[in-house]
Amino acid sequence: MTISDQKARDVFVALADALVADFDIIDFLDVLCGHSVDLLGVTAAGVLLVDHRGTLNMVAASTEQARVLELFQLQNDEGPCLECYHTGEVVTCADIAAAAERWPLFAPAAAEAGFAAVHAVPMRLRETVIGALNLFGARPGSLNADVIGLGQALANIATIGILHQRTIRHDEVVIEQLQATLNSRILIEQAKGVLAERLQVTVDQAFVLLRRYARQASQRLADVAADVVDGSADVRAIADSASGLTPAE
Repeated sequence: MTISDQKARDVFVALADALVADFDIIDFLDVLCGHSVDLLGVTAAGVLLVDHRGTLNMVAASTEQARVLELFQLQNDEGPCLECYHTGEVVTCADIAAAAERWPLFAPAAAEAGFAAVHAVPMRLRETVIGALNLFGARPGSLNADVIGLGQALANIATIGILHQRTIRHDEVVIEQLQATLNSRILIEQAKGVLAERLQVTVDQAFVLLRRYARQASQRLADVAADVVDGSADVRAIADSASGLTPAE
């Protein structure tokens, strides 16, 4: 077994182990984004999920730049991630600079965000597509078939996790779970902003603190976020949950 094989094995074991009853979907998807970056050699990753109205929403991203770009795609109804969701097929763009005609709004926004390539793999179970895993690169270039296949496998694991090992016929359960996930994401984004301002750190650093504190306290990420937003959280304890973070400039 090569080092990369061992890394892939460890990632899939870790993700599978996370699929327990009442697992934290938001934390799971954020961890998935981090593993996708590390395992696939991309710069950033994000996840879009559909809600009960059939509308795509941004629910996880490995960096703030990726989060903003995902939101940009949704707001302008344009980009590879939306194409991936609507077609249910892998969408790949090795050079965003050459995609201005295909995506006149997305291409320059992606370049401004520091990305030069983007790839998206569908999150699907049989014929039902519930979202997309999006992979961003800082340099132009294609991903080979093995890497795309590995990315699809990660997306499949995420899909299984989100559906919580239930069959598609339980639509009402799936809808409730997805909507709860989207509501939690809103709270987490608000909490990140509060912590960034209170602690004078970047938004990405604020999220690291929030997630680490939730794990140390054995609390759900959304519950800690709610406490931060309503002012009942011990912000100093959250700040002390991680070391080595430098203040924002």
